[in-house]
Amino acid sequence: MTLFKQTPTNSESMEDAHQHESWQKWFQLYGPKLLLCARQWTRSLADAEDVVQDAFVRFWRHQRQLPGEPMALLVTSVRRAAIDRARRDSRRSAREEFAEGGLERAGPVFETPLDGDERREAIEAALRRLPDEQREVLVLKIWGELTFEQIATQLELSPNTVASRYRYALAALRGELTAADCHG
Repeated sequence: MTLFKQTPTNSESMEDAHQHESWQKWFQLYGPKLLLCARQWTRSLADAEDVVQDAFVRFWRHQRQLPGEPMALLVTSVRRAAIDRARRDSRRSAREEFAEGGLERAGPVFETPLDGDERREAIEAALRRLPDEQREVLVLKIWGELTFEQIATQLELSPNTVASRYRYALAALRGELTAADCHG
């Protein structure tokens, strides 16, 4: 996931140029994790990329000075942007009464698919079969690198509920992947 490269103009100060470099480095480091989180709340990779970029720009301009863990704030922004996008798309679809559309064919969950990698395909399939609430917690914990407390705040749940959903998701994945290994 890349953004277009900008070069500072003569009117920009050295501080502005430094800020530009720091957001680019930060985005390169955390963008893929945010994209994976956004992918759980959007219908396509393109929508997820748009959501991440919108949320990141909003965060960088208005929220980065706020207290708290930046990744947690960004995941919250991504989630809200994805929800807003889904509502907008839903309203537009209802208005247009779009009869022939449909969801884009689900692409790979992982950004770097390996040709013929049956294990990766089994993991992706198992992830898609998880209940939404379990998959959401799993993604926020593993790829979003949030704590149970941060996830609980994000989803407006108790930390115990979040931890339970995480354990259930891991157990379900373990069971499916073990069964796939036995049959494979």
